[in-house]
Amino acid sequence: MSLSDPIGDMIARVKNAQARNHKKVELPASNFKSKIADILKNEGFIKDFKINDVDKKPTLSLELKYHSGNPVISAFERVSKPGRRIFSSAEGLPKINNGLGIAIVSTPKGVMTDIDARKQRVGGEIICKVF
Repeated sequence: MSLSDPIGDMIARVKNAQARNHKKVELPASNFKSKIADILKNEGFIKDFKINDVDKKPTLSLELKYHSGNPVISAFERVSKPGRRIFSSAEGLPKINNGLGIAIVSTPKGVMTDIDARKQRVGGEIICKVF
């Protein structure tokens, strides 16, 4: 099965799992998804993630984080889609929820948050917003 938007699928799976108060969610793994999961972990949106390599099909397992029964991720939205790519310069990167959220940006120097991209003065494709 091929997906036209694997990152959109990842976001949908996380949102659906949180709506049902699941502790973990599993999805097909890729390097790009693991970099996004690493950013989510470093920013405190998820507890942890693991890559399981079973039957030559790697899966990414995310441990979701809750605070007093509510999910830590209140909104997880795709910005740049396969049909419409959204790029921004370092100065033009949006502030998400007045600095309370993050934008995940794919830059020539790798996948990073909007804050790191502004510090390094690099622009790129805005993948998603998390707050």
